[in-house]
Amino acid sequence: MKKSRRNFIRQATVAGAGILVSNSVLSAKSYNRILGSNDRVRVGVVGFSDRHRSSHMPCFMNHYKELNFEVVGVSDIWKLRREQGAAMWKQKMGNDVKAYRNNEEMYGSKSVDAVFIGTADFQHALHTIEAVKAGCDAYVEKPFAETMEDNKAALKAVKETGKIVQIGSQRRSGTNYHAANDFIKSGQFGPITMVELTWNVNQPGRWRRPDLLKQLKEEDTDWKRF
Repeated sequence: MKKSRRNFIRQATVAGAGILVSNSVLSAKSYNRILGSNDRVRVGVVGFSDRHRSSHMPCFMNHYKELNFEVVGVSDIWKLRREQGAAMWKQKMGNDVKAYRNNEEMYGSKSVDAVFIGTADFQHALHTIEAVKAGCDAYVEKPFAETMEDNKAALKAVKETGKIVQIGSQRRSGTNYHAANDFIKSGQFGPITMVELTWNVNQPGRWRRPDLLKQLKEEDTDWKRF
């Protein structure tokens, strides 16, 4: 297999349609970490979310054999989610997938080389810092951060560790958006004097889930950690 772990994020672009953020900060340390052709990349899941289940999982299944990847662990502070995630991935992969109560437990096991991060928006940058400092490359859902302070802290950590991070931002990599951008720049619209954009979203099944809330119990969740 000619693929290296350094190609993890590039291949994920096909699956998750994201954008590389660390090409410019790859250091010699990155090349020293490249796995051999027979080495399997062990992947962990940080936050077993619906996003992960509906997008990451099917895309991963399309490419994991070719790239010699396997999912080995799921970290989630909610018992329900981590047990669901471990069970679903075990069924998909055919190997044991361990459920971890938190990220420290998973990284402390030294069992993962890369992670999917699909947690709450405000946690993405912070969980990226945890991942790269633990020696893992990461695919991170958008938005990457909610504050510039978190952005800068994560960028600093990525630069210092030389790890590879990709953000799942489909509208920056989709061919249709690139085509629209090229058309606008070509001048075929003529002089543009105003642009108006409206996006109305009302998705009860996405944002409001009363039935799921009923299953959330304090004893099953590390709420203070969240």
